[in-house]
Amino acid sequence: MIIDAHLHCTGRERTDDVLRTLDEAGIDKGVLLAPFLGDGYSIDDAASLRRANEHLSRLVRHHPDRLIGFAVVDPRDPAAPDDLRHAIEDLGLRGCKMVPTGWYPYEERVQPVFAMAHALALPLLFHSGIFIDGRSGRFCRPTYFEALRDHPRTRVALAHMGWPWTDEALAVALIDRIHGVPHAQVQFRLDISFGPPPAYRREVLARMLEVLGAGSLQFGSDCFLPCSGAHVRERRQWVEDLMDMLDLDAAARRQIWCDTAAAWLGLKLEAEGQAQRSSHPGHLLPRLSANDEDGAGGAASSSVPRPWRPICC
Repeated sequence: MIIDAHLHCTGRERTDDVLRTLDEAGIDKGVLLAPFLGDGYSIDDAASLRRANEHLSRLVRHHPDRLIGFAVVDPRDPAAPDDLRHAIEDLGLRGCKMVPTGWYPYEERVQPVFAMAHALALPLLFHSGIFIDGRSGRFCRPTYFEALRDHPRTRVALAHMGWPWTDEALAVALIDRIHGVPHAQVQFRLDISFGPPPAYRREVLARMLEVLGAGSLQFGSDCFLPCSGAHVRERRQWVEDLMDMLDLDAAARRQIWCDTAAAWLGLKLEAEGQAQRSSHPGHLLPRLSANDEDGAGGAASSSVPRPWRPICC
């Protein structure tokens, strides 16, 4: 199975076209984000975001097995918590995307939206890192998202691995792993949709794999719909090529293609996946005690990078 955990809607796509794109690209499930860029939608216009969420609801409602809709809200708007609840409970959307631009994630004024997401136990996707359109990325430093730890029922994905602050993103995602939290239960994971330019990608992904392991990383194409399946497939191939260069085993590839995103989304994995995990204990790293550095899984887990562990704390 392959989950594309980062697909943008523009308001011009139709359900049949989206499904055709996924089929052509070999994508089983797509996480679709409500439109907020252009065509009458704006991240700074709360009324337009309400229309965007309604559009997305109509787009995905008859295909919950393949299309997973994420609302977009502006947490600066006092009505945003109610808009988020409406999007989830009435419109049938299943998560939320937020873009810090003009606000910092640690500000008091945006906490009510995070509190609502906590109450609803939602998966959240945040833009992290620089913007390619020239807007200031100063609001999107990965460490600022540590404020979400005050809302622990949220499941957070930081897009683009926070580039150029990739070490910061890694550090934020590492905390749960240091404390032995299994990959499937961590609060933070990283969406590898490409922030890093091509010259950086192998180095950045290799470091993420070495320190965090594949269970903290998930695939997202970051394509804008409507688009051809070939466009999505090209970005999928970028990841395939990196996996080949890094000689990833089948278990690590499956984590990035689907298992990490499935845990983030709260999806039940197929019986096939459950069987693979029970027969391959290194697929999700076990909790390690200080006296069990070899851990459960022995040779099977040796092919899966272990998280960095501190000596002193």
